[in-house]
Amino acid sequence: MQAVMKVLIVDDEPLGRMRLRRLLTGLPDISVAGEADNGQQALAAVDSLQPDVVLMDIRMPGLDGLSAARELAERPLAPAVIFCSAYDEYAIEAFEANAIGYLLKPVNQDKLLQALAKAQRLSRPQLASFSEGVAQAGGARSQLAAKSRRGIELLPFAQARYFIADHKYVTVFHTGGELLLDDTLKELEDEFGARLLRVHRNALVVLEHIQGLERIELGQYRVKLHNILHGPVVSRRHLPDVRKLLEQL
Repeated sequence: MQAVMKVLIVDDEPLGRMRLRRLLTGLPDISVAGEADNGQQALAAVDSLQPDVVLMDIRMPGLDGLSAARELAERPLAPAVIFCSAYDEYAIEAFEANAIGYLLKPVNQDKLLQALAKAQRLSRPQLASFSEGVAQAGGARSQLAAKSRRGIELLPFAQARYFIADHKYVTVFHTGGELLLDDTLKELEDEFGARLLRVHRNALVVLEHIQGLERIELGQYRVKLHNILHGPVVSRRHLPDVRKLLEQL
């Protein structure tokens, strides 16, 4: 028998809390453990109610949702946090605070169910391990906030293979396709450091997935990457450095 998932609703607007409660009512194996209307109340409610998931608004008086989520992330066996916000500009900060989902208001029940299903797959020890991993990596994210037709998605960095800059956008190519990021290549280099290798002025590859080079035409080469059909082209300028690195692997 599957355990019931306890959900805490945090929103400073009563109508927002009422809507989320209505969406959750009647869903199998889910119960609303309680409500809070700001971040400080949320922290106290987590201590007393021990929910499995917190549905958290971001803009709230006093302690906001991001600050509350960061405090929760430092606790052992913290609940999973899913942000429910009317604003999409906080997605990057939300996932840096270890959120596992970011839903835009008005929250769609299908997307809410998907986020809760993801939370159900992540046990509390797994979430704690994820938090430790971020800290040990010097603050680098384990997951990237990406845009798709479905909205904001969370992509594990382990699935990323390479990044291409095209005008003002950066596309991450991963084992399941491609997604748009708000990060620049420079920001990614600064954050992930030696885990990334520049192979072109507009391309970075994830070093640990490089398998070699393949020749595509006279004088041109493409990076071969694990679990992906085609990697990016290597510029003539960067080719000597890539070859030298491959000799050391």
